[in-house]
Amino acid sequence: MGFERVKVEKLTAAIIALTIIVIAAGGVIRIYDAGESCPDWPTCFGTWGFDISEEDQTKWFEENPDETDSRGSWHTYTSFQIFTEWIHRLLAGTLLGPLVLLNWWIIRKDEELSREVKLVSSASVILILWQGFLGFVTVKMDNLHWSVALHLSSALLFLMSLIWIWLSSLRDKDEVPNWIMFDPILARKWKNRVALLSLGTFIALFIGVFVSTTPGANQGCGVLGFPNSWPLCNSSLIEKVTDYQAQSQIIHRLIVSVVGLILVFTCYIIWKESRDEEYGSLICKWIWLATILYFLNMGLGGLYVLSAKLDGFEITYFELLSLVHLMIASLTFIIITTLLLAINIVTLYGNKYLTHDTSSQ
Repeated sequence: MGFERVKVEKLTAAIIALTIIVIAAGGVIRIYDAGESCPDWPTCFGTWGFDISEEDQTKWFEENPDETDSRGSWHTYTSFQIFTEWIHRLLAGTLLGPLVLLNWWIIRKDEELSREVKLVSSASVILILWQGFLGFVTVKMDNLHWSVALHLSSALLFLMSLIWIWLSSLRDKDEVPNWIMFDPILARKWKNRVALLSLGTFIALFIGVFVSTTPGANQGCGVLGFPNSWPLCNSSLIEKVTDYQAQSQIIHRLIVSVVGLILVFTCYIIWKESRDEEYGSLICKWIWLATILYFLNMGLGGLYVLSAKLDGFEITYFELLSLVHLMIASLTFIIITTLLLAINIVTLYGNKYLTHDTSSQ
């Protein structure tokens, strides 16, 4: 069977799943402090493997003084730490990249697909190349906070381009799933509001990554336990910000709180409009789901802060909690932004592809 007979929607769904795995692998790298475990790019200590002894690491640093670890030439990594960075690169470079190019080629050959899908597929190719460049920059910048945050943000943007391709290809082939069969009137009304929610959750996520990759920022509100470190900050309800980098956790908390209040207000408004104006309840369920996940994640973030020790955060249960915190934050953003993309299908293409939501009938 030729590649042109592969179904775009199925291949794109597989690439979406792989992208989520790659993002999760990136989170594992962060929690195990392995971001510099392969100091060069695209090789790792000049090799294509990951089982590199401490002696070989030290020798390589001596031969490449410009690549010395930010913590000093004496710092070395375990094989597991190196493996996390190595497998992340392997999945992204040898699997994800080629699959994106294959998907783009198949889409170009599929006459059933609209010009929109072809354009977005071209954008996905540009984004995966950009993502590879950012990976190089992140390595060269020794995982500086802004480079890591930008790397994750770009990965999420790439993921959303894939979801856009997937939904649009389903629409072009009259296979739109029931879970985006929104009421067109309500969808049109809520399009801009959902866009603002997407922006808010993205900003909260971006600053959260900045906090987690800035030395000392995780402990910016102290390690005094409940309630002095969380929900309070250094035993104060409000603390003046004098150093935006060191106190980035305070800024993160403020933005998270504001977005949380907006989500609660949004849940009430759409519930009231859905009930009073007899719209379908499907969009309401999407927003409620995102809000529940958002507040669950707020609790996990608080639990992570309370797990702080004077000598740092333990890389056991609590660091796994950090990974879950990152993934739920990403999932919340993905849900809201997927809702926005699905709404665009409703508002731009009308009732040809969609019917009124019957979930409340």
